[in-house]
Amino acid sequence: MTQLMGRPLLEVPGELGGRPALADLLAGVRTALVGLAVVGVPVLGLWVATPYADSDAAGATRLAGALWLLGHGAPVLRGGADAPLTVTPLLLGALAVVRLYRAGAGVAARRGLRSRWGGPLALWAGYCAVAVVVALHSAGAGLFRSRVLPDLLVVGLVAGLATAAGVRSGEAAGTPGAGGAGRIDAEALFDRLPPGWRPTGGAPVVCRAAGAAAAGLLAAGGLLVAVAAVLDAVAGGGRGMALLGGGPAALVGLVLVTVALLPNAVLWGAAYALGPGFEVGAGSLVSPGGAELGPVPEFPLFALLPQEGPGGWRLAALLLPLLAGLVPALLLGRAAAGRRSPSGGDGPWPPAATATAALAAALLLGAGATLLGWLSGGALAAERMARLGPVPWWTGLAAAGWLALVAVPGALLVRHRMLGPASVEDPAEALDDDPAEDPAGDRARERAWAPASVVGAYARLATRTRRSALRLRAGTHALVRRLSARRPAD
Repeated sequence: MTQLMGRPLLEVPGELGGRPALADLLAGVRTALVGLAVVGVPVLGLWVATPYADSDAAGATRLAGALWLLGHGAPVLRGGADAPLTVTPLLLGALAVVRLYRAGAGVAARRGLRSRWGGPLALWAGYCAVAVVVALHSAGAGLFRSRVLPDLLVVGLVAGLATAAGVRSGEAAGTPGAGGAGRIDAEALFDRLPPGWRPTGGAPVVCRAAGAAAAGLLAAGGLLVAVAAVLDAVAGGGRGMALLGGGPAALVGLVLVTVALLPNAVLWGAAYALGPGFEVGAGSLVSPGGAELGPVPEFPLFALLPQEGPGGWRLAALLLPLLAGLVPALLLGRAAAGRRSPSGGDGPWPPAATATAALAAALLLGAGATLLGWLSGGALAAERMARLGPVPWWTGLAAAGWLALVAVPGALLVRHRMLGPASVEDPAEALDDDPAEDPAGDRARERAWAPASVVGAYARLATRTRRSALRLRAGTHALVRRLSARRPAD
């Protein structure tokens, strides 16, 4: 009885095992409230710190609610003219998706013997219930106002997708083979290809290569943003810092908004490095080939834009996608040579299959770049400022084209080096092979241990040392067998 009284009420198992639906419902409410607090606490703090605030506490809470909805990608209205605002702060969106993902994985791990989607549906319903209250409250007068029905549809869609992904992950981690019935088998797509074009077991390697290329492009975008900030501070007269002089509250507010939009700026920088660039209004274009700007809002990130005119030395940014494709080429080339695992994999791929894997990675990267380019842009107002950010389709095509340009020949070159003359048996050593003098097969093991491609003086020294040790061992073994051999009786 003491143990039952000491156990929390919401953790008491239900009739079919696991937690009751009310616990999952409250988990969804808690997940939404935590995300709302991440936005609401800074907004309310700035409202308190502002000496002559234009709105009351209700206006500050409506602003926080509208920003929380905007973080999910939901459109809101700005100002008295009801200008549309659809630029999603991706940092807030990432926090919301991660929390929903973890909550869904936790519900799936504790679902017990209940139905598969009973707990996740309760989690989703609790999250959407908070969204309904926030959308209705933020629909009143204020700097930002919600559009109730479109906002609820977007929040419900994002919450459903993130929760479902978390549930799938939790089932796969908790029960081996769980959730596999609805899993898309990527290998089935390769199995439809002709044998000579089929990269056997290459789906994981293709995904890793696309992920490595995406990480390289994001690093390129972050590098360009950092270089632009340094150039603005050193040679640009500090245009961005000049905008931060409106008092402590304005300074903190601009810094927080800039941090929330920093992932968007990184994606815009990646689109710039790819070549298509991005827009900062209708009729404008910022790319390595040149910049055509018009009037832009006064915001620190917009102060990092290059000056109008031809690109010049900024064309060097096009080298970054080339560097980002080196690691995927190396991964695909090693996989094509049968080095996907320490045991050697399933054997080498044909050259056509290697090219197929590289093109598949390029297509996967292009799809991801298209989606991220669409998410990072949007509208800041009506008319001219209705188009901001990269053009999704051009960004996706450029990402796929750059990776295919580097990964296809790079993977074929790495495969050729790893399966080339260095991995073939030396003819001089082949003439010296004598099964009687090498009964233990040390020469065969030596050739198996020898790497196919050696890069660097240290690796070559290590290879020669191991080869000498194996030869010494083989000679010693042959000498011992000769000395210990018995002569036939007379």
